[in-house]
Amino acid sequence: MTVLRPSFYTDELFVGQTASQSKTITETDIILFSAVSMDTNAIHLDEEYAKTTRFGTRIVHGMLTGSVISSVLANRLPGPGTIFLSQSMRFLAPVHPGETLTATVTVTEIIKEKNRVKLETICTVAGKRVLEGEAIVLAVGRPQS
Repeated sequence: MTVLRPSFYTDELFVGQTASQSKTITETDIILFSAVSMDTNAIHLDEEYAKTTRFGTRIVHGMLTGSVISSVLANRLPGPGTIFLSQSMRFLAPVHPGETLTATVTVTEIIKEKNRVKLETICTVAGKRVLEGEAIVLAVGRPQS
């Protein structure tokens, strides 16, 4: 079994450090997320129903939008081995099927002795903020030699 090194050990992180990842949200993503989450709200799945809502069309699950943040934390910053401790999210605008979502995380505080990191979390579509919040994660400390 291969052990992955984190992208950054806690002592390699710095305030202001940032990473992003983009994903185009497909119909398949929405259907699979509905199945896994058991959120089958018609606003996400039924175009005819969605036309009758304030949005006028289907929207992507908010938690699917937020889950792209998790991919940045797990794969880029801090990277493999990172554990979510908390995440606040404020939804600012809907995301629609077929749109490309970009999640960006920025280190705002590092508590080295506890290997904890606070990060600003933002999701955008075409440069417009659709979600903002804060994550606290347990990063990987450098192994003792």
